[in-house]
Amino acid sequence: MSFNASTASPANASEVSSVSAVPDATDPTSPLWAPHVAEPVARSLCTDCGVSRMADPGLCSRACQFIAPDYAALERRVHGRERDPARADERFFGPYRRMLRAALTPPRQGAQWTGITTRIAERLLESGAVDAVLAMAPDPDDVWRPKPVLVTEAAGMAQCRGMRMGYAPLLALLEPARARGFKRLAVIGIPCQVHALRVLERELGFERIDVIGIPCSDNTTTERFHEFLALLEDDPSTITYLEFCADYHVELRYRDGRKRRIPFLLLPLSKLPGDFFPITCRSCVDYSNTLADITVGYMGGEGEQWVLTRNARGDELLALLGDEVTLAEPGSAGDRRGPVRGFLKNVELAAGGLPVRGMPNWLRPLVGWLMPKVGPRGIEFARARIEMKSVESVLHLRREHPKRMKHMIPPHVWSLVEPYGLVAKEGERK
Repeated sequence: MSFNASTASPANASEVSSVSAVPDATDPTSPLWAPHVAEPVARSLCTDCGVSRMADPGLCSRACQFIAPDYAALERRVHGRERDPARADERFFGPYRRMLRAALTPPRQGAQWTGITTRIAERLLESGAVDAVLAMAPDPDDVWRPKPVLVTEAAGMAQCRGMRMGYAPLLALLEPARARGFKRLAVIGIPCQVHALRVLERELGFERIDVIGIPCSDNTTTERFHEFLALLEDDPSTITYLEFCADYHVELRYRDGRKRRIPFLLLPLSKLPGDFFPITCRSCVDYSNTLADITVGYMGGEGEQWVLTRNARGDELLALLGDEVTLAEPGSAGDRRGPVRGFLKNVELAAGGLPVRGMPNWLRPLVGWLMPKVGPRGIEFARARIEMKSVESVLHLRREHPKRMKHMIPPHVWSLVEPYGLVAKEGERK
């Protein structure tokens, strides 16, 4: 389980707010401009990416990831090719040119990891390659709530560092950006936002859109996220940082400088309501943001960041960092198959709710201690998360929206779950 980071390194999926909330940015001359957008149109299976708030809400019928996505066609359009069956990891992560472990040196102040995502955006603005960046900043009234902004000065990206939790209509700002005369944009987005953007980008009228994707597996409302924080700390207002890490721990940081790490197995998930995560997030099939030019996350980073450049533009975006970034080949260890089988069983037993592992309390600390040492790590951890998300998508759609399965589940997802005994039934697959 992991939450999305809806701003710099997100869907998604993927830096927590030790920065302060930005002031009200309704002035178009502000370096962080948050123009007013329309109210959303009610949709089923909607993450409020912003398209329903645009002048033509009917665009949702073509753009939405949760209606009838065609990942193969979009991969051909964006990357020039589909997933290559000769490259085994593309089945998990989508088309890519390079897969790397990376870190900015030194890490940026307030960054969730080291700040690669926001630094790429800063470099785009500094070099004049783009007129503005669409990103998330903290809401003036709640630093955990995402607020879509158009950033026009590199210094403004510092306010976009940090994880936000909640729905944010990022793409609704495309029309104000166009009306302002911007021609070249960068967009930092989670998978459901990036999918809709890729479907529509040819008709939006921009000369260039650079897409920096962040992995995302699960989102929830900001209000629900506050409930989760309250289960972790008597005074949740003291928490300034939260991150689900690849070593099976959640890291918390506090205003007074303290740090606290909680093993996944000791999290109070049983106290969360079964619908804490919406069905959209539990049925998403694009954890690794495969339609971005570059994906920046953590899953395969072994404590650093995990970067996939997916096309020539993605290589150019990474090259903007020069010697500010250290790069290495990612490692891989452990065996994912046991944990994925256990996850499948727990999702089946949860009957639509959260998959809480049925384990005696006395055993949880021991298993929590063992998992970082013997569980899947590095790229094997990333593969495990992709397979778990694929399992989750099939089981939750089969339970709650069976008629949508043949439209929402692409062939590569079936190939990931079939080794675990999940095979398409009649009517579930095109």
